[in-house]
Order: sequence, then C-alpha cells, then structure tokens
Amino acid sequence: MDYLPAAAPIVRLIEELNKLPGVGPKSAQRLAYHLIRTSREEAQALAEAVTALKDTVVYCAQCQNITDVNPCAICSDEGRDRTIICVVEQPLDILALERTRSYKGLYHVLHGAISPINGIGPGDLKLQELLDRVAADSIAELILGTNPNLEGEATATYIQRQLPSDTVVVTRLARGLPSGADLEYADEVTLSRALEGRQPA
Repeated sequence: MDYLPAAAPIVRLIEELNKLPGVGPKSAQRLAYHLIRTSREEAQALAEAVTALKDTVVYCAQCQNITDVNPCAICSDEGRDRTIICVVEQPLDILALERTRSYKGLYHVLHGAISPINGIGPGDLKLQELLDRVAADSIAELILGTNPNLEGEATATYIQRQLPSDTVVVTRLARGLPSGADLEYADEVTLSRALEGRQPA
C-alpha cells in the first residue's frame, strides 16, 4: 500500500477495514477518512460497540446462533415447534427466514458449508452438535436450508447420510423460479428444480 499516506495509524485502519467482507481498498479508504472526520465521541462509541460485541456475543448452546443470552431468544421461546429444526449455513439465514413470519420451528446454524477446495470439512462445521440434538431430542422433521450451490448441496447430502432414515423426516427448502421472474432468463438448474418441485394448480 505504497500509495497510501505515510501516517501509520491511517494505513493500519485502512488495512483492517479492507479485511471486512465486501469492503474493497477504495471503500476502506473512504471509511477510514470518514472516521477521521467524526468526533472523538463517535469514534469511541464505535470502538466500544465492537469491543462489547466480542465480549458479550456467544454461540447459543442449542442452535449455535449468535446471541447475547444463552440459550437464545428463539430456543427459549416456548411457542416454537420443538419437533422441527431448520438447518442453515449462517446466522443471517435465520434473519431471512424469520422475516417471512411463516416458520415457527427451531434452527441450527452450521457456520459454513463443506467445501474441500477451501479446506472446509465436516469437522469444521457445527455438524456434530446437530447430530447430537437429533439423537437427544424428539425431532420429527429436519429441514435442510443450505444454499442452492455446490457446497450447500454437498453439505445437505452429507447430513442426510449421517442421519438414521427411520427416525427423522428430512426435507429440503423448495427450489425454483422466484416470484415475478421471466422463464427466458432462468438458468437450466433453476428450471430443472422448478419442474421437479411443481405442484397442483
């Protein structure tokens, strides 16, 4: 980063911001210079928020979601259906599903997906915790909500193979055409999934 100003604190801040997902070198520079222009109180509030995040946020002992209370609010909610678990890759997936207000079961967060090319195997994910939950609790259905890509499919297949088929029903989130989409713009995989998942009109 020779083109950056010589002030070491600025260079360090830009380098650290550049490590954040979705933040490229230009965005990191803009954020750094924005922070320089903010008041000391605002910068301190941001620093304290990041520190508090690292000090107080933990994984829920049951579902592995991120939380500041253990177990998390979803696992503690007696109104949830405790016989269904939806398995997702990341905590943000839970937020997306909760926005629909149509799912009332529990969750399990894997914190990634199996990806040999990236050196991520089953032991790097929260898979054993999932298998332990299924074995210990009265789970009737396991919904595999992994992403519809190569890694997500590999992870879903691995989970299915680890489960005794006679003890729990395993389902997948439906795949297919998004609402409002044109057929001519859909790729072959999406169209194939839509045909496989067709329903009575």
